[in-house]
Amino acid sequence: MSGYLEPEEMKAIIARMKRAHGHLGKVIRMLEDGAECEDVLTQVAAVNKALSRSGYAIVATGLRHCLADGAPSEADVAKMEKLFLSLA
Repeated sequence: MSGYLEPEEMKAIIARMKRAHGHLGKVIRMLEDGAECEDVLTQVAAVNKALSRSGYAIVATGLRHCLADGAPSEADVAKMEKLFLSLA
């Protein structure tokens, strides 16, 4: 399993992470400004979801690389499983 992620494959993931970064900045400003708890938590949930989906997309890309290279080794399967579960 290659650890290298192709830039073309990562464009959508990078865009999603940039949006999450922007949302996180908004959460910080909201906290500094004394925003309502419910509004802050809604934004935190959005950041969390965006980061989780980004992580899952990275794992999925790794799986596609494994499959494109032929049958993945037991070590590759175990590594991908560990990475996937670390996101849970």
